Amino acid sequence: MQIVRAYPRHLSLAVPLFDQYRQFHNQPLDGEGARQFLTERLSNGDSVIFLALDGSGSREAGIGFLQLYPLFSSTQMRPAWLLADLFVVPSARRQGIGRALVERAHHLALETRACQLILQTGAGNTAGPALCERLGYVRDTESLLYVLPIAK
Repeated sequence: MQIVRAYPRHLSLAVPLFDQYRQFHNQPLDGEGARQFLTERLSNGDSVIFLALDGSGSREAGIGFLQLYPLFSSTQMRPAWLLADLFVVPSARRQGIGRALVERAHHLALETRACQLILQTGAGNTAGPALCERLGYVRDTESLLYVLPIAK
């Protein structure tokens, strides 16, 4: 298994993982929409995606991914990263792949001199937060998160 940073040339590996992730979060299958979304993110530099790959060369397969979005801390006047998406295919879970992806995100934060790495997840997700807590993340009890849904 290896962790690589995704670029547009990795879309054939990233798109199926992203679409499975969306389905896990009760979204409909939409391979073309997933391809378009990830193409825009990678082409515009809107996010950083790390892929966990199994195999080599033409037999390489994506077994997990992590997507981060850049943020900035006004109070600390430094960049920060939002760890928004983390997914490992069911057959590859409990093998340290999620941990390797999160650790690679930590290295990116260090490389970019970020002041923090923020995990955002659904309230029903127990695996992601448990992993992050084992890696030293601390649950923020001082902030409140409010969301204003915007109609399509």
